[in-house]
Amino acid sequence: MVSREYDGLAGAGGVKDVCRQLAESLAGKGGCRVRVVLPRYGFMDAQSLGFAPLRLPGFPCVDTETQGLIDTLSLDMNYPGENRLERVAIWQAVRHGVSVYLVEAERFAEKLSVYTYTAEEERVRSWQRHGAGHIDYFAMNILLQKAALALMMALGERPEVIHCQDGHTAVLPALIREMEGYRQYFRQTGAVVTIHNAGIGYHQEVADLPFARAITGLSAQVVNDALLGTTFDPFLAAAPYAVLNTVSEQYARELQESDEDARTGWLGHQLRLRGVTLAGVTNGINPADFNTSRGKALLGLAASYDVNKGHFAGKRECKESLLHILGTRDNKGRVSQAGQLAMHPDQPLITFIGRLTAQKGVDILLGSCEVLLREDSEFQLVVLGGGDPELESQLTALAETEEFGDRVCFLGGYDQDLAMKIYAAGDFFLIPSLYEPCGLTDYIAQLLGNLPIVHHVGGLVKVLDGRTGFSYREHSPGALADCVRRALSLYRTDPAGIRSMQQQAVRHVREQYSWDRVKDRYLAIYDQSVRMACSALVREVLA
Repeated sequence: MVSREYDGLAGAGGVKDVCRQLAESLAGKGGCRVRVVLPRYGFMDAQSLGFAPLRLPGFPCVDTETQGLIDTLSLDMNYPGENRLERVAIWQAVRHGVSVYLVEAERFAEKLSVYTYTAEEERVRSWQRHGAGHIDYFAMNILLQKAALALMMALGERPEVIHCQDGHTAVLPALIREMEGYRQYFRQTGAVVTIHNAGIGYHQEVADLPFARAITGLSAQVVNDALLGTTFDPFLAAAPYAVLNTVSEQYARELQESDEDARTGWLGHQLRLRGVTLAGVTNGINPADFNTSRGKALLGLAASYDVNKGHFAGKRECKESLLHILGTRDNKGRVSQAGQLAMHPDQPLITFIGRLTAQKGVDILLGSCEVLLREDSEFQLVVLGGGDPELESQLTALAETEEFGDRVCFLGGYDQDLAMKIYAAGDFFLIPSLYEPCGLTDYIAQLLGNLPIVHHVGGLVKVLDGRTGFSYREHSPGALADCVRRALSLYRTDPAGIRSMQQQAVRHVREQYSWDRVKDRYLAIYDQSVRMACSALVREVLA
């Protein structure tokens, strides 16, 4: 696997969870040898994370320019009119049966976040605007892909399959089929590209075509054949050489069979015109990672409980503990607080955790919650997340509105321990996304007894309305408000029905969406990619 994220090391979204959990499932019950390659960012201390320098066969030198790491690889990273080399070294560790390699390079080491600049970086260089994407994002992606291929060759590894995670690594299949230096070595290796988010802005495309040709080394014909509009699109570059899938069956259909594909710049329809059918594999989750019966020891909760067995006393303690925490303005570490919550554990607690963007439906959340708060004084709301400054300001204003005193709390930023406490304390979990390729927060919420209220779109269709959560179809504040009213009514009139839904939700996730089940879908796709590579080899020989 090649990825920009990996849970426990570097992450910004759901890619980190999918990459780690799938890798560990494949290495465990899947019986596969799994290796993962990702960057060593500047916020990662490789040695404290348990990594050691990798000795490469035939590379007996010590390089003082890369923190004294032993052995470096030189990679072509040309710019238009300028031949350039960049050098990388490799760290290695084994984590839960998976061999993980970190690519050490100046380009990665200077970054303090996975995809965007931080406030600290802006203080050093004013043009590195906090929250803006890295200016050299495409070079970072290509460097990672070339480093991964060079590492495989240096180790003498010819993998059966290379699994590329999202647009950040999607040029790799074109490299191994079109570049002379790779073509023979990887001629029997299959390639899979998973599209985690096809939305505009997530493709990792580049408009500077001479730069794309120079730094990838791909021919003008290959680059031009991969244009989406006027930009070089990594997903289109991968299409002739790899099996492409996305992270839910419904999202795959939306991209290729509906006008929802307009949100991607018509990527799905362009793929279909080229004869490419996207496979849909709904992401899984490892339920053991969210075992509330070990809530105190495993998840850092105030108490343990077991929804599946109907043991809810501990969940009540978790709610009381969170209300106590949010009842004061005490320092929350990296998270800022606006508003606070009163100690009303008998009232339903509505929760939201996620990026504060229009894609995540935060504008819809704001429009509906303000109406609901005015008409119903018997529930509380907590929101945790960061993102769009305007949405952050609106949430701050909502939480500090005198009319809603002690009922709304906005926690700006993110903290994993605090997030887990919110999942456990909540009764209902809002996911009003405009579109959602899969969604993992609904799984976590369900496993912790927090019933999702979702927009019936993309991967969120796996939440079964009235059985494992609640859903609505129109993307509007009114539709969300109606759905919340329905959930609150059931909470007050039929608590046994709510308990039954919570138990059914836990069972549904465990039985249908554990990685031990989902990995088999990926193994089938891997087989398909190997057959695709062999067919291409046969055609080449016959030609």
